[in-house]
Amino acid sequence: MYTMTLSILHRASGLYLSACGFLFVAWIGSAAIGPSALGCVNRIYSSLPMRIALALALAAFWYHLFAGIRHLFWDAGYGFEKSSARRSGKMVVLAAAAALVATALLTPAGRFFAGAP
Repeated sequence: MYTMTLSILHRASGLYLSACGFLFVAWIGSAAIGPSALGCVNRIYSSLPMRIALALALAAFWYHLFAGIRHLFWDAGYGFEKSSARRSGKMVVLAAAAALVATALLTPAGRFFAGAP
């Protein structure tokens, strides 16, 4: 049950990241258009719902990255035993949480998510 849940979360995080890719394209596109368009998009992205969506995208990124590495080991034939699968699942969740916290604390992303200018 534990590994099944993590596998479903891996797929869901990939779908969420794909959807958020359009937000990234809009941001880059607005920067290419000019300062006025970029300012408009930045105001939209600074709203509370968008900050939450972007924070979830960052969490999805870290989880999907570490779960993907786990899947690479599975593709190579390692870690299928029940105890190994549970241990690697816990490692994925802990690594993703640690990376999310580190990103929030050590980069400007944390101040952005908190709503600081």
